[in-house]
Amino acid sequence: MAQTSWSPHPRLTLLQQEIREGFFFLFPAVFLIFGITLFPIVFTFVISFTTTPLSNPAPQNFVGLSNYWSFLRNVQFWQAIARTAYFTVVSVGAELLLGLGIALLIHARPPGWAFLRTSLIIPWAVPTIVNGALWRWIYNADYGALNGLLYSLGILQKYRPWLTEPMTALNLVIVADIWHSVPFIALILQAALATLPVELDEAAAVDGANAWQRFWLIRLPLLRPAILVALVIRTVEAFRVFDIIYVITQGGPAFGTVTISYLTYLESFSYGRLGSGAALSFLITLFTFLMAIVYIRLLYRPEFRE
Repeated sequence: MAQTSWSPHPRLTLLQQEIREGFFFLFPAVFLIFGITLFPIVFTFVISFTTTPLSNPAPQNFVGLSNYWSFLRNVQFWQAIARTAYFTVVSVGAELLLGLGIALLIHARPPGWAFLRTSLIIPWAVPTIVNGALWRWIYNADYGALNGLLYSLGILQKYRPWLTEPMTALNLVIVADIWHSVPFIALILQAALATLPVELDEAAAVDGANAWQRFWLIRLPLLRPAILVALVIRTVEAFRVFDIIYVITQGGPAFGTVTISYLTYLESFSYGRLGSGAALSFLITLFTFLMAIVYIRLLYRPEFRE
């Protein structure tokens, strides 16, 4: 009787077994990421080409690029873009200057510098909603701390309703955002300052460079990567600001503090037009992506790569 020949399946190598086990353990995380992150993005992108109402969020009534085109022709959209750009430039610019100044102060280690560095965490650790509620109380026209302080100092003769003028309200929201976010930039830059080589600064001082020249020609160029990280993160956050405006002004007065994210909220949930709101959210994504590219082009230098 002829004996059939057979060859056993080749055994998996140790590396192949580790790869297979890795895929097995990663699958739940990948599935979770797809369900929580990727699927909503894809679903939002799909309904941005429809007129899907809030009452029936299933994709329906395909209209192509009409939602995007209608916003690009909408005056209210460009006004919201202008307010958002103003909010972003003023808040992020002030935060960068103040954060850099605080970082330099801490780096110089004056008396009490450790307490200053620790206390910086407090404003940053306060949740944005709580921060908005705090500043809304400060700006209150009847019993706010700002009116009380200025009245006690004799600067005001009577209490002032701070949030009744559009531009004033927007600037006051910016102040609240600066108070909350300056510690973030200060801590990033202070950590970057601590890693700079001391020898360069000492050599420049020996060569006769003053403090300003050492900062401008040595420290600031070396801080560029940290500044880039801080600017990109804060710009993206500032451009999509919503929660602090919702708590302090709710877009008022007279739509004077309606930013592009707040307009997205109004379009989606107040007016019930999910398709338009989804299109607006992707326009926000496009704008923030373009701003990140501009920052990288302006600040990134290959010589700083390790």
